[in-house]
Amino acid sequence: MTLAIALLFASVADPAIPARIDRLLARAPVVDGHNDLAWEIRATLAAGPEALDLNADTTKLPHPLQTDIPRLRQGGVGAQFWSVWIPATTTGAQAVETTLEQIDIVRRMVAANPRNLALATTAADIRRITKAGRIASLIGVEGGHQIDGRLSVLRQYRALGVGYMTLTHGRSLPWADSATDAPIAGGLTAFGRQVVAEMNRIGMIVDVAHVSDATMRAVLATTVAPVIASHSSARALADAPRNIPDDLLRAIAANGGVVMVNCYPAFLSAAWRAWDQQRSAFAKTAGVPADVYGPRSPAPLVAWDAAHPMPVVTVATVADHVDHIAQVAGHDHVGLGGDYDGIQGTAPVGMEGVDGYPRLLAELARRGWSDTDLAKLTQANILRVMARVEGVAAAQAGRPPIDATDALAVR
Repeated sequence: MTLAIALLFASVADPAIPARIDRLLARAPVVDGHNDLAWEIRATLAAGPEALDLNADTTKLPHPLQTDIPRLRQGGVGAQFWSVWIPATTTGAQAVETTLEQIDIVRRMVAANPRNLALATTAADIRRITKAGRIASLIGVEGGHQIDGRLSVLRQYRALGVGYMTLTHGRSLPWADSATDAPIAGGLTAFGRQVVAEMNRIGMIVDVAHVSDATMRAVLATTVAPVIASHSSARALADAPRNIPDDLLRAIAANGGVVMVNCYPAFLSAAWRAWDQQRSAFAKTAGVPADVYGPRSPAPLVAWDAAHPMPVVTVATVADHVDHIAQVAGHDHVGLGGDYDGIQGTAPVGMEGVDGYPRLLAELARRGWSDTDLAKLTQANILRVMARVEGVAAAQAGRPPIDATDALAVR
């Protein structure tokens, strides 16, 4: 038995725990903050979402996926924020057009699976849809470049059902800085603050995943509604700029927000991150892409991987991040945002797809988490944030939109 498998079995050694987790998920199914299936559909299925049989095992496809309806059911997922990510290099009017196409993919995917999926935009929608036995489907825009500097576009995304916007992705913007790029805005510019204020007004959740520490602080000083980090982990355990340091974990807690832990090993394990950096350096010298893992990797990387085994990242590693955030920020401020189908070939052992959440909950139960705290993790915390964001918007219902020309003037 390998160490990884031994650790996986150890996490569920108590025979009473699986039944306990089944009962918990029946009443408090997971609301997952981030899934990239829409881009995978775009990238691999020319015929569009109707051609994808989500009721089948998508691990058997020529391009295997981490998501399908049976595995969502097995994972106890009752609601999913589908990311409408586009590359940070896609800018201007093309970014808006591509985002609209991504929104269309999500809406078509839901329409093609009416027995299992239903569109949702509010906390009440999620409760109603999960009670009816379907999976609530929400939409998140993953990068402020997708509004092309226009608040009119932001408002139209909301009208199309977008529930949150991540302020940046991998590149800094003129009005907000990314965690993984050189700063431009110094946090948030005046226009960046207008973006946050308008998101508060229209009831769109501000997502601080991917933003720099300075931008995160500026957001927290600006927003009057709780924020989320839709797929981030703890920097104290894995020193990645995309992760959140303890002082900002506490600040998000003070704001009433939620940090939703993801499953990408680079944000979970320092050893895996160092391995991946070495692998990327080799790939550059070999002239091959580094962002493919497993048997589909280019031949030079297959050989390199054989000589340099990937460090083991397990369910317990994910649980360490959940535990840490709960200890620093409190059990009211941690959630789950797996980033599945954005992390093909690299997920933790035991959590290779969306069906892995019961194993994580079992590990946390073994560590002493109560059912109340597990239910906060799976859904209560994010539902609270959504309800509060909706309440802030309702309180501002009489305030007019920021005029588009004014928005352009303050960029």
